[in-house]
Amino acid sequence: MSFNKDRILDYVVNLTLELLAIPSVAGDCGEAVQRTAREFEALGIPYRETNKGAIIATWKGADDERHRVVAAHIDTLGATVRLIKPNGRLRLFPLGGFDWRSFAGENCFVRTLEGREYRGTLLPDHAARHAFAEAVRNEPHDLDNVEVRLDTRTDSKETTEALGIHCGDLVFFDPRSELTETGYLKSRFLDDKLGVAVMMGAVKAMREQGLSPAHTTHLYVSNYEEIGHGTPVIPAKTVEVAAVDIGVVAEGCASSEHAVTIVSRDGAMPYDREAVLQLKRLAEGEGIPYRIDAYINYASDASVSVKSGKDVRAICFGPGAEATHHYERTHLDAVDATVRLLAAYLQAELA
Repeated sequence: MSFNKDRILDYVVNLTLELLAIPSVAGDCGEAVQRTAREFEALGIPYRETNKGAIIATWKGADDERHRVVAAHIDTLGATVRLIKPNGRLRLFPLGGFDWRSFAGENCFVRTLEGREYRGTLLPDHAARHAFAEAVRNEPHDLDNVEVRLDTRTDSKETTEALGIHCGDLVFFDPRSELTETGYLKSRFLDDKLGVAVMMGAVKAMREQGLSPAHTTHLYVSNYEEIGHGTPVIPAKTVEVAAVDIGVVAEGCASSEHAVTIVSRDGAMPYDREAVLQLKRLAEGEGIPYRIDAYINYASDASVSVKSGKDVRAICFGPGAEATHHYERTHLDAVDATVRLLAAYLQAELA
């Protein structure tokens, strides 16, 4: 399949940046989910909302007896307030696979139950270089020695409570998104807002050419993947669940920022061998740069569906990204490769 590469890439990048600008920690994704709903409306694909607030759009295919699900998740890492310290600052619980070191010094905001928002910064307890010994400044960062310094005048538990902040309130970290002149897209939370935009981009490219999928396909924008229960609703007749999620570029991994990653296994399971082989053949047939990789500290909406007892085959692929769950980066090469592979997969019959 050929399509206007530059125009589809521009669409995917612009939608990614727009989604990244909408805070959507697991548990509070409503605004971002509704933005994807508007995109399905623009693409002319009917959708419904699940009880948990996810979106499932259904695209009729040539085969209406054997269905596919293609899932990408809109929720991101974040935190909740664990306690208010005597000095008015906040201790946190993590949401998702968190590395406290990666968020030290990052700006954030707290959203209360009533919807009030307060800006702040996540800092280690002993952040001031001029005040503390090196041994103290270099202590490990964990939930017992990092705090949110609120950007409002408060110096006691009581004054913070008076702001309406409670335990369990959500904390959203700034994404710091940037597209470089050299084609790198870097931001927190490319995992997996980029995957959502890639899914939309592949659909848009096919719709513009009058193409439809080989099988009826349910396009699932999940909202709880980072905490492990993103795709509980698998429509009847579904044979295969494909997750469009991030590939891991790091020492010891096979993935690349300039290719789509086909995941052969994750921490839960090996993915379906026939489906992995099909993706490999599709990539080679279309001249798409790809890598096949295997991970342990990883899961996807597809593998979680299998672990939850669904009788489906599972597969996962997506753009290779460096520093996953940290300050992530990928290249437009990998974005293009993933859009092309997803479009080819949607048009191919089940393996």
